[in-house]
Amino acid sequence: MTEASRDAGRAGHVGHVDYAALFAAIPTPLAVLNTDFVYVDANRAYLEITGRTRDELVGHHLFDVFPANPDDPDADGPRNLRASFRRVLETGKPDTMILQRYDIPRPGTRDVYEERYWSPVNTPVLGEDGSVALIINRVEDATAYVRDSLAHPSGLTGAGASLWAAGGKIAESELYARARELYEHNERLRQAHAREHEVALTLQRAMLPTHMPLERRNAAVRYRPAQGSLNVCGDWYDMINLSEDRFAVAVGDVVGRGLEAASVMGQLRSALSAAMRVADGPAQALYGLDLYARSLDGALATTAVKIDIDTHTHTLTYSSAGHLPPMLCHPDKQTELLDQATDVPLAARSRPSHRPQAITAYAPGSVLILYTDGLVERREESIDIGLKRLSESLARHSDLGPEEIADNLLEDLGMNQGTADDAALVVIKL
Repeated sequence: MTEASRDAGRAGHVGHVDYAALFAAIPTPLAVLNTDFVYVDANRAYLEITGRTRDELVGHHLFDVFPANPDDPDADGPRNLRASFRRVLETGKPDTMILQRYDIPRPGTRDVYEERYWSPVNTPVLGEDGSVALIINRVEDATAYVRDSLAHPSGLTGAGASLWAAGGKIAESELYARARELYEHNERLRQAHAREHEVALTLQRAMLPTHMPLERRNAAVRYRPAQGSLNVCGDWYDMINLSEDRFAVAVGDVVGRGLEAASVMGQLRSALSAAMRVADGPAQALYGLDLYARSLDGALATTAVKIDIDTHTHTLTYSSAGHLPPMLCHPDKQTELLDQATDVPLAARSRPSHRPQAITAYAPGSVLILYTDGLVERREESIDIGLKRLSESLARHSDLGPEEIADNLLEDLGMNQGTADDAALVVIKL
């Protein structure tokens, strides 16, 4: 048998794996729930540790099968588990819970509860549209470990030993009081982050339009926030009319995330928007923005690029303050980086200095894109790879309209699956 035939045989064997049997045989207890927290499936290990049959679970709501213990006034396990499921649905990310006490009815009974301790991890399964379709509930039964720890503590002397000798009930109470305090503290932090996130998003939505309301300007814009609980960053874009035959476009990126970055972004965007209307060209506009950035906390090292587009002379006049170069795709699908007028980021020099400026011609039917680094930068990957990927995608879709080009660029560069950084994109069909 040749190596090729052996490889083919192995590939064919792997292709016929019975994944249902594999799921059932996994030794880790696993249950699959839909987004209403109804059981879809459970493996043998899960059935064994809960003492339930598959028919008792599948098609039933988890909290109907395992309701809160009515005799335990502090039964926060069910409440905490439900909150974890909701976080998974909201974020699309796994959620690892601290050790939980969650008493469950003994098999065959409805009102006789067993004291049980669990270590749960809840993991989303995403559908084709990127939303959460299912939740995998992985649990480890920590009951024996907790009881053994209470019965056989180590390293305790004096009052501590006496406490455990008394049966461990006080220590158990202290342990779970501290666990509840930790959980409640984490919940307060999540809520504080959520409030700041909502404020930052509101601020950002107010300052970043979802479309360019310019007559006869064939343009599309997109913004994709970074993944995370506080996923608002400092990317911005803007476009204004200068005259009947001229308009200007700009993109920028503030260092940092959250409410502060969103606030700085708004102030810089407004300042550049004003400068774009009165400055004699992009270089002068960025020089004025540099002066303003020196007086604004949080603006250091902000990058920005501005382009004036003349539809009568078919020219692009541009200047960049440390920003990634805009990309121009000609009608023959050859792409060009506009990198002949790049200078340092805003407020990076000890003293302000005049900025460079360059002019390039374009042919009608060309496509111009401006973007921020979240579109092309990836960890452990050269920026050149990202730029090449963007160039190939732009050339491939340049015959489409700006809206379709924008959507395809985001798809080809993996932005619809989420990234660690936010990204702004402006597409203009010239």
